[in-house]
Amino acid sequence: MKKILNNPENFVTEMLDGLLKAHPDQLTYTEDIHCIVRTDSPIEGKVALATGGGSGHLPVFLGYVGKGMLDGCAVGDVFASPGAEQMLWVTQRIHGGAGVVYIYGNYGGDVMNFDMATEMAEFEDIEVRTVLVKDDVASAPPEEAERRRGVVGMVFAFKIAGAKADRGGSLDEVVAVTEKALANIRTMGVALSPCTVPMAGKPTFSIGEDEMEIGMGIHGEPGMKREKLQSADEISERMTTAILDDLQPQEGDRLAVMVNGLGATPPEELYIIYRKVHELLAKRGLSVYRAYVGEYATSMEMAGASLTFFRLDDEMIELLDYPARTPFFTQI
Repeated sequence: MKKILNNPENFVTEMLDGLLKAHPDQLTYTEDIHCIVRTDSPIEGKVALATGGGSGHLPVFLGYVGKGMLDGCAVGDVFASPGAEQMLWVTQRIHGGAGVVYIYGNYGGDVMNFDMATEMAEFEDIEVRTVLVKDDVASAPPEEAERRRGVVGMVFAFKIAGAKADRGGSLDEVVAVTEKALANIRTMGVALSPCTVPMAGKPTFSIGEDEMEIGMGIHGEPGMKREKLQSADEISERMTTAILDDLQPQEGDRLAVMVNGLGATPPEELYIIYRKVHELLAKRGLSVYRAYVGEYATSMEMAGASLTFFRLDDEMIELLDYPARTPFFTQI
């Protein structure tokens, strides 16, 4: 293992300490350094938004805490769920009297702990609602979509929910618009190399130098198929076709497109992917309203990329365009 770190046991706490020191105008913590919140929280009368999950995926999850997006985030160890008590502490700090919405990925540990936090919050008369992100088309077929993993599509969910909450939406309205957004979001990824969890000290899986895994999860979960490495255009077409077959957009539809690097993929390669994706969408009569190319949800130093399509209508466009400012995402 070759990493820039001190004691692997302190990897997450030292990362959080550095991040808070770098962004003191935007972020602070409550009770425990793993409980990250906006410096201006709670915001009275606004529906509060919280997420949570394991470290190792920056900017997900805590990187989207800020104006126009999330109010707080519970942070776990690398690839591990935060505890229910940490989630409760975040909930208590950000609650401004209008309720709290939990938005997070569909993973067993997170679901269990967030459900426990919801029950504890109810004892304190804090109304909590949950929206699960399940955008990874490779993790289950359409007829079993409830089993799908939540991946980078959650960034769009944070953006839409954050805009609706900032604009004064009620708890029911924020939940409804977030669920509507997620019904129109699909993602697929391809991995070229493993990553190493600091405490483990060895790669999470092995893959040949001339191989790729289509549909691998962000923790190294198995994908759909392992095969010989293909060209950028071939990979782009594989992902584009799989997503469109699942999403079923109509000619003339508008999309937001996100090409996301998994941690060790140069931006140049991501733009080569986007070039081909844009061409393929145009051939189908689909227009790109906004393009996001960069690192939005990583897996430590894994090489590879994911592709996300978000089908838009006028309401989604208005909320997507709404200003936001976090340490990792700024849109004016």
